[in-house]
Amino acid sequence: MTPKGPYKRVLLKVSGEALMGDQPYGIDMTTADRIAREVGEAVEAGYELCLVIGGGNIFRGLTAAAKGMERAAADYMGMLATVMNALAMQTALERVGVQTRVQSAIPMTTVCEPYIRRRAVRHMERGRVVIFAAGTGNPFFTTDTAAALRAAEMGCDALFKGTSVDGVYDDDPRKNPQAKRFESLDYIDVLARDLKVMDASAVTLMRDNQIPIVVFNIREQGGLARVLDGEGTCTVVGGSST
Repeated sequence: MTPKGPYKRVLLKVSGEALMGDQPYGIDMTTADRIAREVGEAVEAGYELCLVIGGGNIFRGLTAAAKGMERAAADYMGMLATVMNALAMQTALERVGVQTRVQSAIPMTTVCEPYIRRRAVRHMERGRVVIFAAGTGNPFFTTDTAAALRAAEMGCDALFKGTSVDGVYDDDPRKNPQAKRFESLDYIDVLARDLKVMDASAVTLMRDNQIPIVVFNIREQGGLARVLDGEGTCTVVGGSST
């Protein structure tokens, strides 16, 4: 099936917090199941998807480091949290009939595949969803940077970042009802204005590879499908629309 939207191969970055649902901590499987159904519908519509999921719902390395833990150790613990989220999302996806593979940047062959670029591309070509876990495998890098790196390695047409708001604003819309949402931005605008779309290294990597970043609300029912089809509310960073 030919996808309706402008992008065929997409990396979806989901924050760990998105998996919490209304819980204060951990994984809400009802939320994971909803996201899995939307990913499954996208695959059925002809899109090729891979995922990177953060670990902030379980462990946040920067927070632990700020409290006195050695930064590298804290980051490795955060990477392990992303593996836990990836396995939970794999379970949710396979429950709705989507073939899924988890590939970890830190080898742990008992529970998932090691990250091998060519194998990951092959999985996607065969209609499987690939979830990239354990970040880049290195401390001092965020899952945003890991998402940007994998999007470039996979030859993705866009990186979709699912957040709690429907795009990029000039202020926090949850605190300031007058905040303005941007329809489109250039990479330089994001960096110069420190708009917190993704960390600077991730935005720079996307700029260097000319891969647009599409920011949308992952909590909105059906939001992923609408944005993939070019119809939903979002902000596009880079790309031909800027």
